[in-house]
Amino acid sequence: MALTESYMLPLATPAPPFSLPNVVTGEIQTLSQYQGKSGTLIVFMCNHCPYVIHLRAALIQTAKDFSTKGVTTIAISSNSLKSHPQDGPEAMKKLAEEAHFNFPYFFDESQEVAHAYQAACTPDFYLFDADLKLYYRGRYDGSRPGNESPITGKDLHDACTKMLQGKPYEGLQYPSMGCNIKWEEGNSPEDRL
Repeated sequence: MALTESYMLPLATPAPPFSLPNVVTGEIQTLSQYQGKSGTLIVFMCNHCPYVIHLRAALIQTAKDFSTKGVTTIAISSNSLKSHPQDGPEAMKKLAEEAHFNFPYFFDESQEVAHAYQAACTPDFYLFDADLKLYYRGRYDGSRPGNESPITGKDLHDACTKMLQGKPYEGLQYPSMGCNIKWEEGNSPEDRL
């Protein structure tokens, strides 16, 4: 496990479109099918990462809370099947069903969607406004496995509140931290420079 910070995609960046398999339904679906009326939260995550596991129940509650405000949540796993088969579609579907995910869980096998979003770690959070322009990117809150800081979702929830009020976000946006995305050999951002 390599602790990695997110790259912090520039604010106001339009959400890169995608078409990916939804592991629960087995269908190829698109970002536009899940675009929220008031906003869209995209989370890069995976099954095995301790940082994701630490926040998983809270993320499910956040997705529920956001949905009442017209903000949809989408989860994407981009980890390599070769190095981490436990993060593959079958295991993803099983987890989504057992944990009662209330959001779609997509598998980005080519890792092209992760590259388009400049995703670096799991979890990595991207909150887009109603026009799919990036409003917030970074951490859920300051809680990490073992640091005894309570899980509140404060950073992400505060950003969502301001976005829904039509206010600019003037606070600091701290990078998310977690396990690095498990890139296919030769496919990491550094390899592609």
